[in-house]
Amino acid sequence: VQLQASGGGLVQAGDSLRLSCAASGLTDSIYYMSMAWFRQAPGKEREFVAVIRASSSSKYYRDSVKGRFTISRDNAKNTVTLQMNSLKPDDTAVYFCAARWYWSVAYSSSSSYNNWGQGTLVTVSS
Repeated sequence: VQLQASGGGLVQAGDSLRLSCAASGLTDSIYYMSMAWFRQAPGKEREFVAVIRASSSSKYYRDSVKGRFTISRDNAKNTVTLQMNSLKPDDTAVYFCAARWYWSVAYSSSSSYNNWGQGTLVTVSS
């Protein structure tokens, strides 16, 4: 499975951005895949942002983005999006989409995912 992330850019605090992740190389849709977003700021470890569960509309977020970010999926188009509103300078990072078949209770751990996109840079200026 290949993942291609896009949509990053330079914005000001309070602005919005929409990231997209397109999956390819599948013989079926992403319906049975849990799709996640992680981010990595300069000098920091990669951290979980959000996940949408396979075969479900269940979504989970890190606390600092709840109420501001929304993850969604389009199984027919094999895409997952991350709508980011009210962006803050602390949201500045390279954002990665990740995928795994089915589900893991350790959904916030990067080691639970074996498919990764190349990352897209989000910079939020104050």
